Amino acid sequence: MASTSNQSNRSTSSSEEEIVDERKRKRMISNRESARRSRQRKQQHLDELVNKAAHLKEENARITMQTNMIMERFLRLDSENAVLRAQLAELTGRLQSVNSVLRMVEEFSGVDMDIQEIPDPLMRPWQMCSAQPIIASSACMFE
Repeated sequence: MASTSNQSNRSTSSSEEEIVDERKRKRMISNRESARRSRQRKQQHLDELVNKAAHLKEENARITMQTNMIMERFLRLDSENAVLRAQLAELTGRLQSVNSVLRMVEEFSGVDMDIQEIPDPLMRPWQMCSAQPIIASSACMFE
């Protein structure tokens, strides 16, 4: 009778071992699959980050190029403005000289001359723009 119970214990323990082994095997397969999915997600995330970095580098290069172009245009316009300011100062001086000569002629000849006052562009800048014609600049203009 002892041998019968021993055999039944062995068969029970071997079937329990098989169940435990089967569970371990399933868990191992599940863990491998989970690790594979995790690696896949990490790789996908890395690919997205690499693509985003490349896109940001392209955008940065484009913005840098735009900034350089705007800076060049600003410097060109700033130098043109400096030339125009110098011309304005020179022409204002000439006009004042001519007006003073006309006033002297008016005093000595007795003929009334209509001498307009020199407009101050800083006092009424909104009127200054509409009174002056727009002239396109060219390279030969300053020679």
